[in-house]
Order: sequence, then C-alpha cells, then structure tokens
Amino acid sequence: MHNNAAPMRNVGIFRKLKDHIATFAAALAAILVLAPLVSVFAYLVYKGIGSINIEFLTHTPQPVGELGGGMANAIVGSGLILGIASLIGVPLGIGAGVYLAEYGRNRYSNYVRFTADVLNGVPSIVIGIAVYSLVVLRQGHFSAFSGGIALAIMMVPTIARTTEEMLLMVPLSVREAALGLGIPQWRSTVSISLRTAASGVITGVMLAFARVAGETAPLLFTAFGNQFWSLKPNQPTAALPLQIFTYAISPFDEWHRQAWAGALVLIALIVGTVAIVRLVASRGMMRHSA
Repeated sequence: MHNNAAPMRNVGIFRKLKDHIATFAAALAAILVLAPLVSVFAYLVYKGIGSINIEFLTHTPQPVGELGGGMANAIVGSGLILGIASLIGVPLGIGAGVYLAEYGRNRYSNYVRFTADVLNGVPSIVIGIAVYSLVVLRQGHFSAFSGGIALAIMMVPTIARTTEEMLLMVPLSVREAALGLGIPQWRSTVSISLRTAASGVITGVMLAFARVAGETAPLLFTAFGNQFWSLKPNQPTAALPLQIFTYAISPFDEWHRQAWAGALVLIALIVGTVAIVRLVASRGMMRHSA
C-alpha cells in the first residue's frame, strides 16, 4: 500500500499541473483576443474625446476652411440607413434561417445555404456596385433607401446562418412534445423553437448590425452622403462612415480631429445599441420564463 501511494500522488500532481497550464493558456488567449479591441477603443478615446462637444453632436458640417461644425446630420443619417437595413434584413434573415432549420430538408435548402455562405464572403464594395446598378441608376439618384438595401443584403446571410444554427440546437424532443399536443408546426416554430433560441438569434442580429454599421464602400455608391440635413429616404443622406472617410483623407487638421471624434461616436453607438438590445431581450426572456 505504501509503495502505490507515491505514484498515485505523482499522477494527481501531474493532472493538476496540466489543468493549471490549460487554464493559463485559455486565459492568455482570451486576453489576446480582448487586447486589440481595448487598444483600438482606448486610442479612439485618446484621439477623439477632445473634439466631442455639444456643437459636434448638434450641428452640421461647416464649409471648407471654416472651423467648428459637427456631424449631427451624419449621426441621424446613419440611424436612418441602419433602420431601413434592419427592417429589410432582419425579417429576411430570420425567415431564411427558420426555413433552413425547420423545413429545409431538401436539395433546394443546400442551394440557399451555399448562396448565403458565398454572399457572406462577397466584398462590400461589390454589393455597393450591384445596388448602384440595380437601384440607384433606376431611381436616377442616390438615396438612404438604396444604402439600406445594400446593408440589408450584407446582413441577411449572417442572420440566416446564425438563426439556423441556433434553431438546430433546440432539442428535437421539444418539437415532438409540441406536435404531440396538436400544435401546428408553424406555431411550434414561432412560440417554442424561436423563443428557446432567442438569445442566439439576437446575438446573430447584433453581429450583423455591428458589421454593417461601419461600412463605407457600399454607401459611397448608394447613400453618397450629404452636407445638410436630410430625413427623406429617397434623397442622398449623410452617414458617419462616409463623413469619417471624407474628413480623414482631407488635408485639414480640424477635419482630422473631427474624423477621430466621429469614429469614437460610431463605436460608442454600436456598443450602446448592442448592449441595450441584449439587455431588453434578456429581461423579456426572464419575464417569459418567470
């Protein structure tokens, strides 16, 4: 007995050592993932916080050569374009994901899945050119609506594939129990499967939203930008990414400072929107589960 105790103790120490090494490696990987985000955000705060004031948030850009002004029209314009994109892209993406997970057990679903994967990898500038040819040229002018369509096309594949994966994680026994009670499949999908997978579906929607919120290339061909207030969806509209791009490549130091401030506001709006949606969604799910 005494001779077997030492090897067993050595095995225990070896296992604890491997556990500590694995834990350290996982923690190091997590830190390395967070480091770029924290560094970028900290640098944006350093460069942009000094130029953010009431005038920046409430005024339109000043003419070339004049100091002051702001990006209020671009902030509102970004909200308008992203709202149009969400109204189009979110229902289509969730609907496609539901079809693939619940009804898509055929060859056609493979085509839809392959198309979504390919579309997810198409460069944003290509989507911008396509929408320019199909929408802007037919309308005869740039518009927030065409910008929303371009961003919606980019949102759909991410939302669709995420929704499909989240619905496939819902246990089959849950669906069978609902069908056994005589509930129609569409009602089971909407009331049970989607509600069970709501957290993952919302995460997919937020990922798609955050991805397109900072896109510039497709908006150059669709929304085009505007130096003035424009709340009409069928008119050229300012957007934060476009304004940041215009200011960043200009030769004026004042515009460079405002570009940093605009980038900080854009990141803050994205983080704030995602946080609010997740908070509201989590409270809603807690209320339903109570």
